[in-house]
This record gives sequence, structure tokens and C-alpha cells, in this order.
Amino acid sequence: MRKSLVIIPTYNEAENIEQMIAAIMQLKQPFDLLVIDDNSPDGTANLTKALLSTHKDRLFLIVRPTKEGLGPAYLEAFRWALDRDYDYIFEMDADFSHNPMDLINLQKELINNKTDVVIGSRYVRGIQVVNWPLSRILLSYFASLYVRIITGLPVKDTTAGFVGYSKQVLQSIDQNQIRFSGYAFQIELKFKAWINGFRLKEIPIVFTDRVRGSSKMNSSIVSEAIFGILLMKIKSWYAK
Repeated sequence: MRKSLVIIPTYNEAENIEQMIAAIMQLKQPFDLLVIDDNSPDGTANLTKALLSTHKDRLFLIVRPTKEGLGPAYLEAFRWALDRDYDYIFEMDADFSHNPMDLINLQKELINNKTDVVIGSRYVRGIQVVNWPLSRILLSYFASLYVRIITGLPVKDTTAGFVGYSKQVLQSIDQNQIRFSGYAFQIELKFKAWINGFRLKEIPIVFTDRVRGSSKMNSSIVSEAIFGILLMKIKSWYAK
């Protein structure tokens, strides 16, 4: 049986993590779950650790010594997943902005061999975002449009963080060449998969802004995405 792993990077998600673990463990299709925590001062890791015995051999925890950003956390988790021969690896947030039930649809696309990268997209069928202010919707939407124009990446939601990868995609990416650590990391992974010839597909989801906890978005993350993407595209020309 092919194995699926959900990776959730956390920092100060104590208000959400227990409910998220329960929601994933209750899905009709089996998913293992790896929580990778950047040493959250609010006790996120301790709450997860307390549930390890309840979900033995399905729930796992890595605690990193310091907060280094989204990219480094995911890269460490990818190495962990590939070392354990997971076939499908999924990224999602801990705050319920991504509905755990949608994991089943993402998994189905990969299992049916319809795609190599499946993206839970906010923009493939109009704009499906709940509880975001208009300013943030516009920032996210036009950021994705900017990325498509600069890179040619045929994805409407380029910054999406709800993504499933076949293990072959992650095996093909040289982690030493990953440039970004913030949300632009999500763009870079999709771009590298695309230029490596893998199939990308978006399926619609409804994105609901977090109810509990605080957002990790800040101006440096936005700047990284805006100014780094152009350089990434230029470097890809020379790589060819």
C-alpha cells in the first residue's frame, strides 16, 4: 500500500494543533502526520508529544532548536519523509485555513496518476477566500499573477501552501539549490517541479482565514517573494 504523509510546520499553534491532529487522524483515508515545530514558546510541541502514544506509528514530531522559517522546516521534513519511503507528501497549515477533508481529493489526484504536483488552489475557480480583508486578497491574487508573468509558471495560485507531491518530485529537487525560506519557498518548489518536467494540477478549495492564533505574514516575506522571483527566473535560464 502506498504511504501518504502530511507535514505541518508550526510556530505558536497551541490553539490549533490538537484539533488539527484529531481531524487528520479521523479521515477515512489513512494519512500519517509529521509536525515539525520551531521550538514554539507556547508549548505546541508538548501538546503534540502528549498525543504520540495515542496515534502510535501515525503521528510524529520533530522539534527544531530555533525559528528559521518555513523553507528550512519543510526541507528537513522532506528529508525525513523520503528516508522513510513515503510515496505522497502533503504540505498544509495548522490553523484550519486548509480544510483537512480536502486532503482526500488531493491524494486522489496523485494516486490516480493524473499529476505529480497537486495544488489546493484559491484562484482556479474564481476567488475562494473567506474572512480575508480585501487588501490581503488583492495582495495574494496579484502576487500570483506577477509570478505567472515573470516565470511562465502555469499555476493560478502560485503561493498556495496546500500542496501534494509525489516522492519523485521531491527526489528530483536539489535542496542545496533552494533559495527562499519564507512563503516564496512555495513558489520555488512549484517552479522547480515545472521546469523539471513534472505535471502540475490545481484543484479548487475554499481557503478560510484562521480563527485562532496569529498570522506569520510580514513585510520581509512579501519582499522576498517580489524581488526574489525575478532573480530565480534569470538563474533558471543559465541553469539550462
